[in-house]
Amino acid sequence: MKAAIKCIVISVFLMSCKGKEQKPEVKTLPQKLDSVFAAVPDFSGVVLVADKGKPIYHKAFGFANAEVKQNVDTASIFELASVSKQFTALLVAMLQEEGKLKVDDPVEKYLTLPYRGITIRHLLNHTSGLPDYQQLMDERWDKSRVAGNEDILLYLKKFHPPVFFEPGEKYLYSNTGYVLLGSIVEKASGKNFIAFSRERIFDPLDMTSTNIRTKKEKDSIANFALGYIFVPKKNKFVRADSFPSSNYTIWLGGRKGPGRISSTTSDLLTWDRALYTEKLVGVKMMQEIFSQAKFNDGSFSNYGFGWMLRRDSVLGKVVFHTGDNPGYKTEILRYIDQDKTVIILCNNAHSKFDDLVQGVEHLLLSSTE
Repeated sequence: MKAAIKCIVISVFLMSCKGKEQKPEVKTLPQKLDSVFAAVPDFSGVVLVADKGKPIYHKAFGFANAEVKQNVDTASIFELASVSKQFTALLVAMLQEEGKLKVDDPVEKYLTLPYRGITIRHLLNHTSGLPDYQQLMDERWDKSRVAGNEDILLYLKKFHPPVFFEPGEKYLYSNTGYVLLGSIVEKASGKNFIAFSRERIFDPLDMTSTNIRTKKEKDSIANFALGYIFVPKKNKFVRADSFPSSNYTIWLGGRKGPGRISSTTSDLLTWDRALYTEKLVGVKMMQEIFSQAKFNDGSFSNYGFGWMLRRDSVLGKVVFHTGDNPGYKTEILRYIDQDKTVIILCNNAHSKFDDLVQGVEHLLLSSTE
């Protein structure tokens, strides 16, 4: 499928480059993007592509509620999953600028845990080596109750699962680290993490559709895009919350830091624009957020503070993050040097999601070269 999408992109591009004698229709970038998504007709979600903050493509596909045939629209709200981590990291950066913490502070300055030598920086860039809290809670927690950060911290202390490696030794993506960051934000700010997120980011930026919501709050939103998973035996997409494997989103529904933000493509574009300014943090701090983590041996990772990092030979510096929850796949890509933005929010966890992202990026490359 990946090759098929690439063939579509290449053929569309080549057609626009044929000799004048044939006078073929020259397709616009939005028309070419339509061809990419037409190749995956059962994709459900919203796609936004912006150039210097101006949307040049913003379309919705599929159903927000397949049972009642309610269409997704461009204002539909989606779970962001781990795309949420960039907001947690930004709150930490704010607190550093205000002198309420330092990213090189040891975690034990704020939290009581049986792990030593780990700094806030290690948590931010996934080099802490901490054990997987979700596995621990899955094995030990009474799932008739909803667990929050305090419960997770208690179980880490009580059962003390071993670390995977020494802090700073290497990169290993860690949701545990971002749970700890959520609790550190509360300790350093003296405020509830959810309220602090609203006060410092969502409200000042007028991100009116963005919040950290309970299940009840999400259920009450008419245009909330429900998550779906394809079931081969039934040959159809089925509600993700009908599977026991999705239940962790309920019994871990009180966690703060690693996920749980829900939002829209338009609000995320607002967020993107704010990151080019000093509305949230200063230039120096923003540069640190988008800088590679340094390992103990002097080598570097491709992760900063809540953002994955890479450099493209044509598009330049790219900062991005993915999200993956039962029924949802999400991604935001910011091509900083070109000031282009791609935001894709999917509510049927489509197996071709990554191919679609690559198809969009290929077209951006073609239009930039």
